[in-house]
Amino acid sequence: MSGAGDQREMPYLRSLLEHAELDPGRYNVPAHRGGPRAPRALVDALGERALALDIPPLVWGIDDGPRPTPFEQAQLLAAEAWGAQRTWFLLNGASQANHVASLALAQRGRHVLMQRNVHSSAIDGLTLSGLEPRFVLPEVDEAMGIAHCLLPETLDAALREDADVSGVIVVSPTYYGMAADVEGLVAVAHRHGVPIVVDQAWGAHFAFHDELPLDALAAGADLVISSTHKLLGSLTQSAMLHLGPDSMLDQETVDRAVTMLDSTSPNALLGASLDAARQRAAVDGRELIGATLRALERIRADVQALPGVDVLDERLVGRMGIAAIDPFRMAIDVSGTGRSGIELQPLLRTTRGVFVELASAHALVAIFSIGDEEGDGERLVAALRDALEASEGAPATRALLAPRYGPLAISPRATFLARHEHVPLEQASGRICAESLAVYPPGIPNVLAGEELTPAIVAFLAASVASGSMVRGASDRSLRTLRVVVTDDDTRAE
Repeated sequence: MSGAGDQREMPYLRSLLEHAELDPGRYNVPAHRGGPRAPRALVDALGERALALDIPPLVWGIDDGPRPTPFEQAQLLAAEAWGAQRTWFLLNGASQANHVASLALAQRGRHVLMQRNVHSSAIDGLTLSGLEPRFVLPEVDEAMGIAHCLLPETLDAALREDADVSGVIVVSPTYYGMAADVEGLVAVAHRHGVPIVVDQAWGAHFAFHDELPLDALAAGADLVISSTHKLLGSLTQSAMLHLGPDSMLDQETVDRAVTMLDSTSPNALLGASLDAARQRAAVDGRELIGATLRALERIRADVQALPGVDVLDERLVGRMGIAAIDPFRMAIDVSGTGRSGIELQPLLRTTRGVFVELASAHALVAIFSIGDEEGDGERLVAALRDALEASEGAPATRALLAPRYGPLAISPRATFLARHEHVPLEQASGRICAESLAVYPPGIPNVLAGEELTPAIVAFLAASVASGSMVRGASDRSLRTLRVVVTDDDTRAE
């Protein structure tokens, strides 16, 4: 972590610029040769400069040559900035990081304890690694239909009940910006002798200001997933994976998993954007975040001044596993307006051209970025006001109470490799589901690939569709049919 260099530098981006300025003879990929042979429409859209920086791997002076290469230097600087033992640049997003995490944990055992509302890519990681999940439920606000955070005591009870796990995977912050007591979760996992992976995809900025929730690396996590493009401004699909300073996971094992899942044709523009995002966060992050936090206080007050509108804020801390709240994700409670977030979302778009990150029956979630100023919230506030005036008023219905998920019959990997068929929803009870389904909100998976479809789950899915809820993950979006496993006697899990 120490001695990586000057955080003001951007070694990888600089090396790309220097290479492009040489005007090299390009007889390697990509075929557009730095722009001259690119489709004209692409040049007009992206500009010649961007295409000139689209440089392939294994180029001398960039990621080949004397070590550490500029690319390696950029990763060393990132590790130092976040306080990691080692940091990897990832070009397939935090999804790739979740896949890496499963592969790394699979070296330690067969089972993994997972927070039930993990990202879908974490479930895909089980398919790749062969790990079998044991799930632990977060706290849920049933009135709002929102899944919040995992309590340390809940994790402790789960590990006491099932000690045969290779590690723990938790989520903090959530999609609504709620941060868990990660320090407490880490202490519990380590007391039981297992590593903990924190999916902090939405919290890449936490390390750069003390008014934000505690960063998972500072809390002692073993492996931290960081979706840098979400809040720190790197290009979409770029992310980082951080290994904790005292991690229980082996660096070489993680590196092998990263390498296996990396593209052999990485996009230099994505890597350069990570280098630039790190530089800005490390050098100017505290000042920019501080200014935006002050602006967000005023924007939040303007939102709360709208009739019937509120914001989920620090009043929730200490409840439902919530230890802190990220103000950069503004969860707007519209339940007091007589309208639903799902009704208001398209009106935001049609009245003011405003797009938000999420809409549910009771809430809208808007994301702000570091460097945003008070004026950046004016369009959102105006759009909310116009949408409320334009809507007819359709009170949001209370979220249906989901039954407990069914037992895991076969592993996610075995499910993926098995033969499948589609059956009518009403005939699916007792079958093994071949897809992951989550009624949204709250977004906790109700059934995962490999789990048995119980009568209660099937009835709940039918009732949810009838009430107008969205069910994510179904191959038949109408949910008239479900994809299930064609089972043989030897496919059942032990």
